Amino acid sequence: MSTFPTTVVVVDDQELVRDGIAALLSAEPDLEVVGTAADGVEAIGLVQSLHPVVVLMDIQMPDIDGIEATRRFCASGTDAKILILTTFGADDNVIAALRAGASGFLLKDSPRHALVAAVRAVAAGDAAVDAQVLRRLVHHHVHDGRPEEGVELGRLSPREAEIFRLVGRGATNDEIARQLFISETTVKTHIARTQAKLGARDRIHLVVMANHTPLAEDG
Repeated sequence: MSTFPTTVVVVDDQELVRDGIAALLSAEPDLEVVGTAADGVEAIGLVQSLHPVVVLMDIQMPDIDGIEATRRFCASGTDAKILILTTFGADDNVIAALRAGASGFLLKDSPRHALVAAVRAVAAGDAAVDAQVLRRLVHHHVHDGRPEEGVELGRLSPREAEIFRLVGRGATNDEIARQLFISETTVKTHIARTQAKLGARDRIHLVVMANHTPLAEDG
């Protein structure tokens, strides 16, 4: 296991919020806030120079907002994982951020332990999904009626397709395991294979894909 801390850049146009989050994360021994930014323009410069592992990104900001900054980060090929901060009910913004390439999203009023856990999760390559927002997102179907480009559902085994559908509905690994009477380890293996076959960046991308396909409505 690496002894190096996970580096983080915090981006928010509200100074008190920005500094508060930075202080909270810096108190964790395995996390290091290497920079803060007040808008997307400043964030882009910091990420290019500091190469953080995680960018904690607000959506609503002047000049370049969090969605456009996320889109530019992902298009540039950066390895940084983008964790979006949002407010409950901002469905359109969440959808846009996920489509731009965000690795997770979290409510701004989430408790400290949830924020820290989310940063660690995206740093490890997992998705960080606030359950309330995910269920709301799935309820609104995410899709615009067209299949996601490049999704080749025929490549999935029946079990993978079944798990893919459940992931799209917002089910956790534990919920999927209990429903299908398999272990969580087996669920994780199937999800990893499904991501590889479909070219999904992470679990969040799988959710978006699942809700862009007719498979999401099966069963």
